[in-house]
Parts: sequence; C-alpha cells; structure tokens
Amino acid sequence: MRVVAGDARGRPIEAPTGNRTRPTSDRVRESIFNMLFSLGVHGGETVVDLYAGCGALGIEALSRGATHCTFVERDRKAVECIRKNLESIGFADRATVVHAEVGAWLDQQPPRADLVLADPPYADDAWLSLLDRIEARWLVAEAGEVVAEHPRWDVVREKTYGTTVVTVFARNGNA
Repeated sequence: MRVVAGDARGRPIEAPTGNRTRPTSDRVRESIFNMLFSLGVHGGETVVDLYAGCGALGIEALSRGATHCTFVERDRKAVECIRKNLESIGFADRATVVHAEVGAWLDQQPPRADLVLADPPYADDAWLSLLDRIEARWLVAEAGEVVAEHPRWDVVREKTYGTTVVTVFARNGNA
C-alpha cells in the first residue's frame, strides 16, 4: 500500500498484521480525494480520521495539503502502526494520534474540523450517532452499505467499489 498523490506520493504505508483493520485500497483512496477535489476541497483543511486503522486516509489527506490530521483508533497495534507511518513519511509534526474508542472520544472531544473521514467496521451501525455528533463542513463515510440520509447532512457524492460504499456528505446548516 502506498500514498497515492501529493507530497508523499509513492511512499509506503504499513498496515498492522492480522485482520483487525481493513485498510482503504489505493483505488478507493484516490477516488475519495478526486471526489473531494471536484467539490473544492483542495488541501489546507484540518482533518479528523475516525477508526483510522493504519492511518491511510489521514496520511493521504496530509500528503495532499491538509494542515493537520487527528487520527482516532482504539486498537493499540494500529495506533503504533499509525505513529510509525507518520514518522517514516515525515508527517508526525502535523498529526495527533489518539488511542481511544471513537464513541467515547466523540463524547469528550467532538471534532471541529473541515473534513472528517470515517471508516468504521462494516458491521458497525453507528452512523446515525456519528452524523449527530460531528461538527465539520465535509464528511466522508466508508461503509459496507449505503449510509442513511440525515437531516444535518446532504449527500453530494456516492460511489460503490465492490463491497465498499463511499458517501461524501456536506453539512447543510440544519440543527
């Protein structure tokens, strides 16, 4: 697995051994950021990568110009992997790595960011709760099925890649 584009293009990204994480493929990451680019998200944003796994999505955002990314992950081995990836690529100074369960972290520290990337386990059905608690302009949801519409968010792009459904939401201003 490699960084697809930007300053770190071609740099390797390590993933933890085993099947506890499901890294986003290069093809899907490229498509996500192409969709965002077409919507005017060109870099300079603050980003939160929820259920970060090995950190591939957040690292891709940093490579493409994000000013800072907060990675939230509960698995200790994955957290160590994120830190190693950030150090090896040279992005550690633009990142914060949080070892926590996402729901508990959101209860204590609701993200205020330009862009939130969320890739929970596909069996997780916490989308309604996530969409209620996130304060951001953009949200990218990577799921195993279509994420239900939400009154605070507008679906602006949706694409299926095999068993992965990527939905880009824009905050609509409804309370």
